Amino acid sequence: MMLFQFAHAQRNVTDTTVSSLMFQASYALQFPGGDVAEQFGMNSTIGGGISYKTANNWLIGGYAHFIFGDQVADRKQLLSLISTSTGEVIDGNGTYTSLALFERGYHFQLKGGKLFPVLSPNPNSGFFVQAGLGYLSHRIRIETQFGTAPQLMGDYAKGYDRMRGGFAYTGEVGYLLMSKARVLNFSLSLEYTVAGTKSQRDYDFDLMRKDDNRYNDNYFGIRINWMIPTYKRAPEKYYYY
Repeated sequence: MMLFQFAHAQRNVTDTTVSSLMFQASYALQFPGGDVAEQFGMNSTIGGGISYKTANNWLIGGYAHFIFGDQVADRKQLLSLISTSTGEVIDGNGTYTSLALFERGYHFQLKGGKLFPVLSPNPNSGFFVQAGLGYLSHRIRIETQFGTAPQLMGDYAKGYDRMRGGFAYTGEVGYLLMSKARVLNFSLSLEYTVAGTKSQRDYDFDLMRKDDNRYNDNYFGIRINWMIPTYKRAPEKYYYY
């Protein structure tokens, strides 16, 4: 009588470390600190990246994130030169227009770090630490009702958006779970970003000059990543008896 069973000929994610390229989708809730806290409140980021985990559990990757929020401070000062005594803005039709102000920005970065398989279900999961270097930019987006306020459109809008940018440094600590099922791979982390920024505009209308100051913009965030690894499934090998 002949019997047979299946066995794995290659490494398996559940019993030994594997190297893998990972595609990631990411969301973070961020709280501002430093100079940026005077301009914006809590925000979110969404984006993704590509990372690589070595067989020795080293991590390296590149990421791009879109920054968005709706908490903008100091609106009265920002629009003081084009507002009435009651703080209203008159559009091209001679009527009051409604305005909505938003935070918009982006953050590109490279990260590297190390995974430690502590309190983990397998050697490819556990706590990790990472450091990142990149470029961060943020600005104010002003939306007018029906787009009928010419003083806030086109190149004029750039005079009010307070766009700033500069190099940013990030530290991150979290927990990564890599499972045998490709859809159950994610990480949850805390991160802290420090960006040294300066104005990217030649002239700010509300200041009536170019902003030559330098700023220390900080973000503290909670980030979740969903990952799709690309390691090869272990092929099946037959043993006959």
